[in-house]
Amino acid sequence: MLRTDTVTLTTIPATAYRHKLPAGGSGIVILREGARQPGIASLSKTSGEAIPTANTSAKLYPKKAFDEAIALTAGMPYSKRGGPTPTEPEPADPKAAAKAAAMESLAESAEYGNIVEHYTDKNGKLSYDLLNKELIQLAHRSSKVREMIEEKATLDRLRIYVAGAKFRTISGNHDLSNNKIRMLIELLDGVYPKSVLKELTEDLKQRLKR
Repeated sequence: MLRTDTVTLTTIPATAYRHKLPAGGSGIVILREGARQPGIASLSKTSGEAIPTANTSAKLYPKKAFDEAIALTAGMPYSKRGGPTPTEPEPADPKAAAKAAAMESLAESAEYGNIVEHYTDKNGKLSYDLLNKELIQLAHRSSKVREMIEEKATLDRLRIYVAGAKFRTISGNHDLSNNKIRMLIELLDGVYPKSVLKELTEDLKQRLKR
């Protein structure tokens, strides 16, 4: 493969290139001026959206920067430089590394792919409105949710119950743990520029106040 010319971004002061992931598939690397840590993301095989790694700062590397990098590098061959090497080694964090590996595995899973496909609109973008609409409708129909609200369950428990009920059905895996439901929400948050369950959260907050 030929070496890819690095592209210059306009959304942030940075350059970017596309590389092949060791496990297969494409990745995007963004090198921001003045930042030690690069922005790194894999590309979803279903939606084509960037899925930033857990240690990629959303503030330094916003979604719009990855969107621009994907568009500018489309059709270009992979860079021969491969993945980035940090200028200074980061201290090892076994828990963070384990979570990052679990997130990467889940991002490439059939379960996540089915959920993304279900909520992808005709333009190939994740539909924030459809996702929240379906979850709010489920929350209002569910007798279990009403019981939990009467018992003053925590907002986190309510969110995980509602999202879990829907995601288990859509994904086809009814054995997904609550921890994996949280990870799925985190992955979806990485695709959408704001909290992906914001509308559901606000609805549940209002019901808890009654």
